[in-house]
Amino acid sequence: MRILVLGSGAREHALILALRSEDAEHAIFAAPGNAGIASDAHLVTLDPNDPVAVAEFSGAENIDLVIVGPEAPLVAGVADALRTRGIPVFGPGRAAAQLEGSKAFAKRIMDAAAVPTGRAIRAQNTAEVAAALDQLGAPYVVKADGLAAGKGVLVTDDRTAALAHAESYLPDAPVLVEEFLDGPEVSLFFLSDGDAVLPLSPAQDYKRLRDGDAGPNTGGMGAYSPLPWLAERFGGEAEFVDLVTREIAEPVIRQLDAEGTPFIGLLYAGLILTDAGVKVIEFNARFGDPETQVVLPRLVDPLSELLLAAASGNLEERPRPAFAEATAVTVVLASDGYPEAPQTGRRIRGVDEAAAVEGVHIAHAATAPDGAGFLATGGRVLSVVALGTTFREARSRAYEAIGLLELEGGQYRTDIAARVVED
Repeated sequence: MRILVLGSGAREHALILALRSEDAEHAIFAAPGNAGIASDAHLVTLDPNDPVAVAEFSGAENIDLVIVGPEAPLVAGVADALRTRGIPVFGPGRAAAQLEGSKAFAKRIMDAAAVPTGRAIRAQNTAEVAAALDQLGAPYVVKADGLAAGKGVLVTDDRTAALAHAESYLPDAPVLVEEFLDGPEVSLFFLSDGDAVLPLSPAQDYKRLRDGDAGPNTGGMGAYSPLPWLAERFGGEAEFVDLVTREIAEPVIRQLDAEGTPFIGLLYAGLILTDAGVKVIEFNARFGDPETQVVLPRLVDPLSELLLAAASGNLEERPRPAFAEATAVTVVLASDGYPEAPQTGRRIRGVDEAAAVEGVHIAHAATAPDGAGFLATGGRVLSVVALGTTFREARSRAYEAIGLLELEGGQYRTDIAARVVED
């Protein structure tokens, strides 16, 4: 199969590594990719946010499947341009992608589909924000209404900080002030062809920069999968997945279809397990990062077949994807100054040594070639991914490997998956 993957981060590298692990001779192209992806795919100089350029390249190269990694190309309408030309694409069109592109749109869809979520107030100026903060109370939750690369959310007890966060997006765009929901968070991915829905395996990510969930919000500093502690409340992972599929994913997909905006691609449900039940924090319209790095290595079914079935409207014919019993842990190495002002251009050492640790592979997020090595080009630089028969083994391997990496000022959390090892 000839496959084009759009994007340049660790998520896209994880997708490509999963495709490479299949017993198939895929021709894989990546636009624009990164220095690590260059070892596993043909890099293409192409703007992934340009619908016309992506469609023309895909047609000229006889691409069988386009996989859209990040959210920006979806909101830009890349999937629409491809479908107009009859090219299978895994990713929703511009209208359905508003499920991630607009928090207000997502809330409306959830209300219409009777999906459980927190209360939210849309505010367009400082006075409206202040009134919403007072109405919903602390802890305050303020979200940018549009795309913010995973960093548009602030949860704080400081009303002044909440106002300042809102004002950083106003008046260019509205914000949402939301009810604070308390409980453990879970990420669950669903494949959809616009009608049928198939769940993948749940994961838990770590959004805060520092150990103990301290520090600023980030795009994600690590993750693990599966989630054995779901058995405490739901009887097992399968029971939890069934519940979320039935009460959240399927109603949302049906509602979008009923509104003439079928969702074809990856529905990412960011969930929180409250005392009142499972509720949705947010939806994304693409694979999550870093959860993809721990979900896909455990996938037994060929990824390309699943994504092509979704893109072609044939998902109903496939059984639920199967997952290995292996445990997976990923730890993110970030640049000095991330997320506020990441320092770039610094040399990374020890990548080969880290990748040589048993059960470990490295997904590149923001790297450029530097002779025989690599330079850091962004905030989140590398994802160290480890598999094991137990979480203790996988976690030990991940931290052994990340300890071999050298990046001046580099930072990472030391408590990823500590909970499941202790349990």
